[in-house]
Amino acid sequence: MKLTQEQQKKVEQNMRLVGKVIKDKVHGTNQLGIYSYDDIVQIGYIGLCKAAYTDKGGCFSTYAYRLIWHEISDALIRANRLGDREILLSTYNYEAQEDAHFSSFSESLEIENAISNAETSATEIIQKGIQALRMSTDGYNSYEIGEVLHTSPGKVRVWMSRARKYLKSQPEIVRLAGTYDIG
Repeated sequence: MKLTQEQQKKVEQNMRLVGKVIKDKVHGTNQLGIYSYDDIVQIGYIGLCKAAYTDKGGCFSTYAYRLIWHEISDALIRANRLGDREILLSTYNYEAQEDAHFSSFSESLEIENAISNAETSATEIIQKGIQALRMSTDGYNSYEIGEVLHTSPGKVRVWMSRARKYLKSQPEIVRLAGTYDIG
């Protein structure tokens, strides 16, 4: 996005608004996740630039305040989702874990191998459905999966349904589901 001179002037005049949004809405550094304070300020400036670019008149500071907060909160939500999915192997103490954890890890590895084997003989649509199922287990919804796969959320749901039906028809996966009591 390229700002005009007038839009740049609005941004420069309202830069303190970013600090006000952070002061009002973000309480404590424990809410920043993977971001530093400076990162949050920069994300706020992006929101301010978007506000100047899309402003249609009216009270600019009120409009900009909301866009700045939405930009910051979206970034914090994305960071939180990514943090939930990451596993820090360097901090994982394998020796202290019980055999149950090892067996659940080996179970999930065996199931993942069976799904991967089934995926290789599947059609392209089923493969996309399996990819979408994996993304959904990582916390993505059909709208987000659709954005990643460049398709509509409805197609994503259809692909996932077909992939589930296909996987339930695979003997190895049915055997593992019965063995490990998963449905």
